[in-house]
Parts: sequence; C-alpha cells; structure tokens
Amino acid sequence: LLQVLQVGVGMATGKVGVQRRANRAGAVGSRERSDVARRKPAATSTSKSSASASALSLSCSRRVMRCRASPAAYPEGIGAGLRTCHGGAHLSASTKAELERVASLIATPGKGITACDEGPATIGGRFEAVGLKNSEEARRSYRQMLFEAAGSNEYLCGAILDPETLYQRSSTDGALFPEKLSSLGVVPGVKPHLKVYALPGQSGATVMQGLDSLAMRCEEYAEAGAKFAKWRSPLVIDVAAGQPSALTVQANMDDLARYALICQDKGLMPIVEPDISLQGCHDLETAVMVNVQVQSALYKAMLDHGVFMEGATLKPNIVNPGRDCAKPYTVDEIAKANVDVLKRCFPVAMKGANFLSGGQS
Repeated sequence: LLQVLQVGVGMATGKVGVQRRANRAGAVGSRERSDVARRKPAATSTSKSSASASALSLSCSRRVMRCRASPAAYPEGIGAGLRTCHGGAHLSASTKAELERVASLIATPGKGITACDEGPATIGGRFEAVGLKNSEEARRSYRQMLFEAAGSNEYLCGAILDPETLYQRSSTDGALFPEKLSSLGVVPGVKPHLKVYALPGQSGATVMQGLDSLAMRCEEYAEAGAKFAKWRSPLVIDVAAGQPSALTVQANMDDLARYALICQDKGLMPIVEPDISLQGCHDLETAVMVNVQVQSALYKAMLDHGVFMEGATLKPNIVNPGRDCAKPYTVDEIAKANVDVLKRCFPVAMKGANFLSGGQS
C-alpha cells in the first residue's frame, strides 16, 4: 500500500523528489520496523508501522489536494489543459474591441470582399491571356482601376491584397492603396501565406507554408495599413484515394488556427479559409459530410489554440457536388446543403461568413 501511495503521488504531482523522499522514508521505516521486531512483540511493530503509513498517507493526501486546488502551482501536472480554449486571454481589451470591429465590417450584410491577392506569377498568366505585359506598373494600374471604379465602395466591405500592393500608390493622389481603400470605406487586408507543399504519403494532399515567419510579416503588414489577413488551406475530395484523410484535415486546420492566433496577437483580424475544391466526382451528400468534418475540426482547433472567436471570420467554399458528379442537383438543394453545414457547426461567436466563388460564375 505504501509503495502504491508513493507511485501515485509521484505521478499526480509530477515531482520526482516526492517519490524519492517517500522511498527513503519507506526504507528508513523498514529498518526501524525490523529493529522494533527484534526488541518488542509483533503487535507493537504492527501498531508503529500502521501509524507511520497513516502519517505518510495524510501527508500525501494533503499534497494531492493542494495540487488539485491550485493547478497553477503545478503547471506540468493536473490542470495543464486549462491553458487551452482561453479565448484570447492574452489580448488587451482594446485589441479585442478592434478585432471585433473589423470582423463586423467584413461581415457587413449586402457587401463582399474583393480578392485581388494574386501574386505576380499568377496574375501574369491572366495578363498574358489578354495581351498585357506583366510588370509591376501594370499590376499597380490594374489594382487602382478596381479600387477606384465609381461606386465600388457601395458593394465592397474589404479588399484582400497581395503584399506587393500594400506598398503601391494611387496615381490619382499619391496615397498608398491601404490608405486609399480606407478613405473609401473599404477595409484593406493581406494574404500572408506562401506556397503549398504536398504532404508525403498523402496522395497529393497539401498544406500551406508560411507560418515560421508569419509573426514578423504580420507586424510589417499591420504597420503598412492592413487591418485583416486571409489564409487559404486548399483541400480536395478524392474518395478513391481516401482524401481528405484525418491527417490532411488536422494538419491544415491546425495551421489555420495557429495563423489566426498569431494574426490576432499582431493586431490583424484573421479570415480562415478552408477551401474544398470543386474537383472530383463526389455527390452533394459526400460534400456536406466532408465540409462538416473539416469545419468542425477547424473550430475545435481554433478554440484549443485560444483564438478569440469573436474577432475572426470565415471564408468557406460553397458546398457543391464534384464538378464531374453524374447526379444533377437543383439550386435549392445546393442552397440547403450550404445552410445545413453552417447550422451544424458554425460558431455563433463568429461575426459572419463570406463565401468564396471557387471558380463559379
């Protein structure tokens, strides 16, 4: 019994010293009981041994009780899990208020986000298709045309920019684009993620890179005028290949959660974007099932990481059957599928969801 108590206390408190002291006490007690047995009747030895065991048991019980009552005193033991789901406890009240303010603006009913965050290589291919040269000036001029089109701010609540665009200026008045957008009532944001990386052994499934240097870049983007960020984690439904696998989902959702946590710490409101592609031959029922799985994993990861949910928004794909699905669905059936996914798992704490078009007209 004494040895069980010693091991139990050692495991509960995580303090090796407690177990070692208990072992030493047990060894001394053993020698004392042996001496007593030689000098006195067995009944006396039993009485003394019981008293010693009772005293140690009481001491152990008090120590365990202190551990349970005050988990902060034993950070590596009982209560360590209480550090999760803290909801941005490290953020100041003013930071939380600003994150909520930006999230509410992005979720303005009747308005949407323009995603003009193509990198130089991506937009270069689009320019080439219409006979335009891909130069920094061409990219700057194109973005200015979008931002300063008459009446654009009547329909836009936010604009996601490529980092290059943050530092470009309008030729109209020389204002930096984040400043220009803000003056029009459009919230400027930025795309901070880098390139995709194929997970080995996952049939081509990917994760997005860029977390290692994210904090430093977020500081620079915030200083340049960005108010929010957007991180996209692309996923593909491939039933034959077993994708997205549990590993693929968890890796991507953990990345989104850590990105959101870092953004909020640096003052940027995070938009999380789990993007399930139209690619595939899956039916609508499978799409609903996978979207619920992915979004549920995302919100659990965000809560576990301590993301301030009221200061974040969602940018989901529209739930659709695969592009090559043989079964036709009505618009009403697809609309219901999207509402069902949100009803089943979307946190009411988050301000809103802005659907991405995903290549649809």
